[in-house]
Amino acid sequence: MGKIKTDKIIENAIARDPHQPEFHQALREVLQWIVPYAAKHDKCNNPSLFQKLTEPERIIQFRVPWTDDDGKEHINRGFRVQFSSVIGPYKGGLRFHPSVNLSILKFLAFEQVFKNSLTGLPMGGGKGGADFNPKGRSRAEIMRFCQSFMNELYRHIGPDTDIPAGDIGVGSREIGFLFGQYRRLTGTFNGVLTGKGGAFGGSELRPEATGFGLLYFVKEMMDTLDSDIEGAQVLISGSGNVAQFACKKAIEMGAKVLTMSDSDGFIYKKGGLNEEDLQFIMDLKNEQRGRIKACTDTFDCSWFEGKPWQHGVEAQIALPCATQNELDEDDAKALINNGLTAVAEGANMPCTDGAVRLFHKNGIAFAPGKASNAGGVSVSGLEMSQNSLRLSWDAERVDKELHDIMHTIHEKCRENGTEDGRINYEKGAAIAGFQKVADALIAQGHV
Repeated sequence: MGKIKTDKIIENAIARDPHQPEFHQALREVLQWIVPYAAKHDKCNNPSLFQKLTEPERIIQFRVPWTDDDGKEHINRGFRVQFSSVIGPYKGGLRFHPSVNLSILKFLAFEQVFKNSLTGLPMGGGKGGADFNPKGRSRAEIMRFCQSFMNELYRHIGPDTDIPAGDIGVGSREIGFLFGQYRRLTGTFNGVLTGKGGAFGGSELRPEATGFGLLYFVKEMMDTLDSDIEGAQVLISGSGNVAQFACKKAIEMGAKVLTMSDSDGFIYKKGGLNEEDLQFIMDLKNEQRGRIKACTDTFDCSWFEGKPWQHGVEAQIALPCATQNELDEDDAKALINNGLTAVAEGANMPCTDGAVRLFHKNGIAFAPGKASNAGGVSVSGLEMSQNSLRLSWDAERVDKELHDIMHTIHEKCRENGTEDGRINYEKGAAIAGFQKVADALIAQGHV
C-alpha cells in the first residue's frame, strides 16, 4: 500500500478544481494532522479512504429566479453541497451572500463533516446557499427569493436525508420563509430545517447556541491555562448572531467585551460593553438592519474603520466571529504584542494559515471553528431529536446538553492534541473528528 502524502492530495484537488482556494486551504488545515495519524494506523493508511474523505458525495447547483419590488427580474445561483452522509444525514447551514461560490461552500461542507463528528451526534456534513445579497432588500423581496430557492431545494432535502439550517444572511426570518414554502410544496410538516421558530418546531436556545457554546469552550480553555475568564478583556469581531450571543455570555461570565464590528468598521468601549449596550446592538442589527457606527450616537464608545485586531488594544482573548480569513498574519502579530492568551474561532476558518502558524509558534491557545463554534450545530442536532420525538425541551435542559457537548469536544481535543504539556486544539479536533468518520467509511465499504 502506497504512503499517503498531504501534498499529493492537495495537488490532486487543485488539478481537479484549480479555482477553489478556500477549499484547498480547508484541506491543508485538516490533512496536516490526520495524514501523519493515518500513517501510524494501518486501517486508515489507505489512499482510497482519503479520496472519499475529500470528494463530496453530491453537488447540486441551480438557478433562482425572483422579482424585486419594482418588477425587475433577477437570476441568482443556488447551491447545496452534500459532502458526507457516512455518519448521518447531511447537516449544515445555508448562506445568502454575494461571495457564495463552490469553493466557499465546499470548504464549509468539508469542515462541517468534522465539526458534526466532534459533537458525537449522528450528523453528516453539508452546506448550501446562494450568491444573493439580502442587504437592503425588503421583507417581501427576501420572502420571494426564499420561496424561489426552496422551489428547487425541496427536491434534495428531507428530515432523514438533508437538514439545512441558517448561516450568514439566513436567520430566523429566512428559515421561516423557507420552511413555509417547503411545507406548501410537500404537504408535510417535519423537521426538515433547524433554527425554526418556537411556534413551529424550533428548539430553545438555538439562536444563542453558537455564541454560548463558543464561550463554554473558551472557559474550558482558560481553565486549562489556569487563567480566569472573569475580568479578561475580549475582542469580538462581527455583530451578527454568533457575535451577539458570544458577547452576551462573555458579559454574564464577567469578561470585558471591548469591541464588535461589521463590514464598515468596529466600535471600541474602554470599560467593556454592558447588557444595555448589547441590547441596542441587537435591535440595531436584527430589527433596524443598521450599521454598527450608529452605536456612537447612543452610548459611550468610539468607532474606527477596519478590523479590531490591529489597533493596539490590550486583550487576553480574541473571538473572530465574522467571516473566513478575516484575521491574517499581521493581525496575529498585533494581538500577540498586546497580551493575547487565547483565540477561539466563532466563524468558520476566520484565521488565515499564517495567523494560525504564528499562534502556535508563540504558544497562544488556538481553537479552530470545528471545535469552538460547534455549539450551533449541536443544538440543531438536539432540535432534530425533539422534532423526531414530537417533543419540546425547556431551555435549562438544552443548555445543559450544550454545556456537556462542548465539554466533551474539549476533552477530545485534549486527548488527541496534547503536546509537551500544552493542547494543540487544531490537531486534537482534526484527529478526533477524523476517527469516527474514518471508522464509518471503512465499515461501509467502497461506496
